[in-house]
Amino acid sequence: MTPQAAKRFLKDNKLKSILAQFVDIHGAAKAKAVPSEHLDMVLNDGAGFAGFAVWGLGMGPHGPDYMAKGDLSTLTAVPWMPGFARMVCDGYVKGQPYEYCSRVALKNQLKVLEKRGMTLYTGIEPEFMLLRRGADGALEPFDATDNLEKPCYDYKGLARTSEMLQELTDAVRAVGLDVYQIDHEDGNGQFEVNFTYGDCLTTADRYTFFKMAASEIAHKHGMVATFMPKPFSNRTGTGSHFHISLGTAKNKNLFFDAKDKNGLGLSQTGYWFLGGVLKHARALCALAAPTVNSYKRLVVGRALSGATWAPAYITYGDNNRTTMVRIPYGRLELRLPDGSCNPYLVSAGLIAAGLDGIDKKINPGVPSNDNLYEATPEQLKKRGIGLLPQNLSEAIDAFEADEVIRGAIGEALSKEFIELKRMEWIEYSRHVSEWERKRYLEFF
Repeated sequence: MTPQAAKRFLKDNKLKSILAQFVDIHGAAKAKAVPSEHLDMVLNDGAGFAGFAVWGLGMGPHGPDYMAKGDLSTLTAVPWMPGFARMVCDGYVKGQPYEYCSRVALKNQLKVLEKRGMTLYTGIEPEFMLLRRGADGALEPFDATDNLEKPCYDYKGLARTSEMLQELTDAVRAVGLDVYQIDHEDGNGQFEVNFTYGDCLTTADRYTFFKMAASEIAHKHGMVATFMPKPFSNRTGTGSHFHISLGTAKNKNLFFDAKDKNGLGLSQTGYWFLGGVLKHARALCALAAPTVNSYKRLVVGRALSGATWAPAYITYGDNNRTTMVRIPYGRLELRLPDGSCNPYLVSAGLIAAGLDGIDKKINPGVPSNDNLYEATPEQLKKRGIGLLPQNLSEAIDAFEADEVIRGAIGEALSKEFIELKRMEWIEYSRHVSEWERKRYLEFF
């Protein structure tokens, strides 16, 4: 789309304002509303932000403005906000792409791939919960009748929230997200809306837009849409599985090989890429599961509903959901990311890890096709299967020690990420919870 065509699009669709939108280090959407008459300003100079007011931009109150320059290819209407368009922006400071911008970090990694004639394709499966606050202020599923012990795929749970889910589907389909299935997930009040894959930059942009849509359309219906990894200790956590493949300019899937002796449809390139992902799994965990709450999900054991979809083991398998990576024939499904991840940072980390695997021809070992939750620690150790970090502090230690993954997002942004996450861990460690009061108040 040219600037002239964009102006016609805005006028013809009566879009009076443009949301100049980017994400902070946490992947949360940030925006300014700019009157459509000033489209050229967003494209050329950028919309100005005080960077110190945004998480993770590495600025003090004395710093220069953070300028969000629009990517015209992302200009769309915002169906749930009549009169508004949205355009994804890259961060610039003093006229140069800003190293603390996570979208810039991903684009830098994509340039490395492009030199090899490749790009990364991803499809993200967004899970979320629809909640409300009860009379006592406590959170609970929005539909009080959504209370089955094993609610996955339940028709009634889907039907009784269908008005909101249909409005959400209509909104994102109207701007190019090809939704192909919607289901009630394994937790009470939990849903998943799947849309088709694309290049990883486009998918990250779309995933951000989806979360914006889900949050606001849910609010309109009196609901709280949460992507929090584990809102309830007794219900399944919320993941954001990444389906991954490498492709060429001619759209050839470099991961596919029908002659794969393991029957997984995976090429030698795919296995080497997988080897890199497994090698750097503990560091990737910091990007894919970046909150204290994430590690309430990444544990061994059964959910009360009788199933768990969260990985704990650094290995891969066929249709094995107890492994970190599942192979749905000819591509990888990374089951590690959750709803709190920044998709730009996860994608950048995956590129670096995968290329390290390809360059060093890292062998991922044999697939694990058994139920690993039933294996003992001794059996896992004998098979060379490691555990993912079991808390945020462990994950940040692994990230800090991994030069490849730190390099994927840049040293400046890595330092900022580590500092913020260390602060989060310290705050959490010092917090006194209701569980502690109940357990210890009169215990001694």
